[in-house]
Amino acid sequence: MVSTGWALPRVVVAAPASGHGKTTVATGLLGALRRRGLTVSPHKVGPDYIDPGYHGLAAGRPGRNLDPWLVGPERVAPLLRHGASVPTPADVAVIEGVMGLHDGAVGRRGYASTAHVATLVDAPVLLVLDTTAQGRSAAALVLGMRAFDERVRVGGVILNRVGSPRHETLLRDALAEVGVPVLGAVSRSVEVAAPSRHLGLVPVAERAPESLAVVAALADLVAATVDLDAVLDLARSAPPLTAPAWDPVAAVGGPVSTAPVGGPTSTGGPTVAVAAGAAFTFSYAETAELLAAAGATVAPFDPLRDPGLPAGTRAVVIGGGFPEAHADALAGNAALRAELAAFDGPVVAECAGLLYLGRSLDGAPMCGRLDLTARMTGRLTLGYREAVAAADSPVTRAGERVRGHEFHRTVTDPGHGDTPAWRFDGAAHGFVDGRVHASYLHVHWAGQPHAARRLVRACR
Repeated sequence: MVSTGWALPRVVVAAPASGHGKTTVATGLLGALRRRGLTVSPHKVGPDYIDPGYHGLAAGRPGRNLDPWLVGPERVAPLLRHGASVPTPADVAVIEGVMGLHDGAVGRRGYASTAHVATLVDAPVLLVLDTTAQGRSAAALVLGMRAFDERVRVGGVILNRVGSPRHETLLRDALAEVGVPVLGAVSRSVEVAAPSRHLGLVPVAERAPESLAVVAALADLVAATVDLDAVLDLARSAPPLTAPAWDPVAAVGGPVSTAPVGGPTSTGGPTVAVAAGAAFTFSYAETAELLAAAGATVAPFDPLRDPGLPAGTRAVVIGGGFPEAHADALAGNAALRAELAAFDGPVVAECAGLLYLGRSLDGAPMCGRLDLTARMTGRLTLGYREAVAAADSPVTRAGERVRGHEFHRTVTDPGHGDTPAWRFDGAAHGFVDGRVHASYLHVHWAGQPHAARRLVRACR
C-alpha cells in the first residue's frame, strides 16, 4: 500500500440543506475542469447511487462513494486516495456532499455528514447557497455554517438561483462583510436540471443520450458562472493526503482457491455475473474490484436484454435499481427469468434484486426464485441500519454485525422468509433460501470485504 503523502487538490461541494444545487455545481465542475484538460476524480458523500452516475459521465471515470457509516471512518481517506489513483492519478478531486453540511446519521451528532467526511479527508468546503428570497441574511447563514464546527473550513460560496445583477451585488457585499469569498453566481433563469423520479434523479444508464446533454449543459453553466481558477486554488489549499490508498487485494487477502475440497487447484477464476443495464444501476465500483481481487472474473449482464447468464457463471450478484420502471421488459425476458429460477449457484440480491427474484412485481411475472410478491407503495423507507446476520449464507455468518442502508418505496409479501437474512429494529428482514441471500439492505463491500471473499469461495 502507498503510504507517502500525496498533494491531491480536493474540494467538498456542500450546502445548508438538500435542494440548494449541489449536484448541479458538482457535476458542472467535474465537466468544466475536465474540459480544461484536467483529470478529475468524482466522489459522493453518503450511500447515493444516482449522483455518482452523473459524476462519472462528467469526469470520464467512475463516481465513488465516501460513507463513514457504511465503510468505517478509517477507510474514507484511503478510499478517496484509491479512487483518485485509478485508472490514472487525478489532478483534482471533487466531492459532492449529502443533505445539509452537518446532517448525518440520525442521533449521531453529525456522524457520516458532509462535514464529517470533509474533516476525514482534510478538504476545504465550497458552499452552494440557494439565494431565493434571501438578501443580506444569506451572510448570516453562511457565517453560522462556518462557525458551527471549527474543524470545517468553508473556503468559498457559490450563489445559486440569483434573481438579478442587483441581487448578486447585495449578496456579494454581505458575504464580503463576513470574509467568505464568492466564487460564482448562477442565475435562476439559466439553471439546468436533470429529470427526477420517486427516489431522486433518473439514473444515467436509463437515458444515456439525454444524460450526455444534461452533463454538457451543466459544464457550460459552471464554466460561464464560476471562477474555476479560484476553485482550483481552494482545492490546492488542502494539505497532502497522507492516508495509504485502499487496496482491494489486501482487503480480501488475495485470490481464494475455488477448487473442490480435496480436488485439484483451479486454474482460472470463477465467473461472477453482476446485473447491470437500465434496471439495475445501483452498484459501488469497489464491489467488482473486490470480486476480481478475490480471484473472480466479473461479467456484467443486462436482465432487460440478455437471453441468458454469461457463459460459465458460477455466482450471481443483483444489486439495486428501478425494476418497477422496467417491469414489463423484465417480465418479457422469460428465458433469463427461467435460467435464474433454476440456477443452483450462490445468488446475492439487494433491493431491486430482491424484487426481481420474487414471483411478481406489481403483477408482472419475475423470476419466481423466491416465494414473494412485491408492489409499489406511496411510502418511502429510507435510512441507515445496523443489522445482524440472521443466518449463514454465501456472504454472511450468523451473528455478524453490519451497517447498511435502505431506500425504497416497495414492499414484499411476506416481508421476510422462514430464514431471514437480517435482524434490525427489532424485526426480521429479507430471505436466505438455499444459496440465495436477498433483502432490501444495501451494504458497501469495502466495509465488509469478507463478503466478496466468501462469495467467490462459495463458487466451488
